[in-house]
Amino acid sequence: MTDQTTRAAVEAVWRLESTRLIAGLVGVVRDLAIAEDLAQDALLAALDQWPHEGVPPNPGAWLMTVAKRRALDMFRRSERRQQIYATVGRSIPMHLDVDMTDAVDRVEDDVLRLMFICCHPALTPEAQTTLTLKMIAGLSSREIARAYLTSESTIAQRLVRAKRTLTAAGAALEEPKGAEREERLTAVLAAVYLLFNEGYSATAGDMWTRPLLCKEALRLGRILTAVSPGEPEVFGLTALMEFQSSRLQARTRPDGTPILLDEQDRSTWDYAHIRRGLAALDQAAAGGNPGAYVLQAAIAAHHARSASAGETDWAAIAVLYEQLGRVSPSPIVELNRAVAVARAHGPQAGLAVLDRIGDAPALRGYHLLPAVRADFLAALGRTDEAEAELLRAAQMTANEQERAMLRTRAERLGENK
Repeated sequence: MTDQTTRAAVEAVWRLESTRLIAGLVGVVRDLAIAEDLAQDALLAALDQWPHEGVPPNPGAWLMTVAKRRALDMFRRSERRQQIYATVGRSIPMHLDVDMTDAVDRVEDDVLRLMFICCHPALTPEAQTTLTLKMIAGLSSREIARAYLTSESTIAQRLVRAKRTLTAAGAALEEPKGAEREERLTAVLAAVYLLFNEGYSATAGDMWTRPLLCKEALRLGRILTAVSPGEPEVFGLTALMEFQSSRLQARTRPDGTPILLDEQDRSTWDYAHIRRGLAALDQAAAGGNPGAYVLQAAIAAHHARSASAGETDWAAIAVLYEQLGRVSPSPIVELNRAVAVARAHGPQAGLAVLDRIGDAPALRGYHLLPAVRADFLAALGRTDEAEAELLRAAQMTANEQERAMLRTRAERLGENK
């Protein structure tokens, strides 16, 4: 195996296993920063050994074992040796060639446990969600900044402060129980939601979607419905992710170029996801007054139930967005409401909504604002303005597929003048 092939293999394993590796190590060492360092040490060991020894049959377990051995060496030199040595030592096989099939999954779900740990009450809600996205999804500061509509430097500073705060608080990195677990649930849901959104519409890179992130977020959502059966918003979020997941395969062509909702072949939607989404939404609706996730799921359900784009009940969707705006006020919600209003009542009505949010600080640099405005302007016959807005939107996005799509749309407008 060449060094280049090995490095590619290590990088692929790291993308798949790093979150579970860190999550499992936190359960052993009770320190997030140390867990990250140990995981990186294991990665370096793989880069050093795998070119000569080959990629092991269970690379995730190999990384975990190496990281635990490094932890054991560290604890031997630490003042806490008597406390932790026996616990760590019992979980480490003496040789790397033993069967390590179950070495990674120490608890029922290390990743979900780590999510609750990252949402420690010593942190602000924004820091909780940011840290969770970094640790669980491995999102970059840039990707998280896009989700928060803020700067990359702000997110980087937030991550540093979050880790320092956990250390200063002497936070025991244990899975919370009972009432404390419920208190952290809001932040966990926010992290799962942002994780899914990054998968559904990637911030940057040459792929418009990142299905593995969506799959992981949905998996976590389903687990949450089992551990929090009395929480309507848990079922609402899971329903929303089921509905959106049903369209993932239909959102891109074989070459990766995007397919917008109106152009999608709805026969390719995954109706098993839709059925599960409707069942989860029914469960959520039984909880009384709908929250933000339940309302978003109800909006997605209208699309899921519509046999064609032309049959979509945009007036009902506009009403749901109005309700969502009262429950969870946001310029993004208003941007989406503008689309629904335009489809239900005409592009001029949609522009009127956009005019009220055009100067919102949170939308500065947000490419979908000019992209949506372009749609309305084109429908009104204001082709030159629409073309300019599409080109402006293309400059704002960091996603290559989306940029190409926006430029193509602008070119087509120019050709049809």
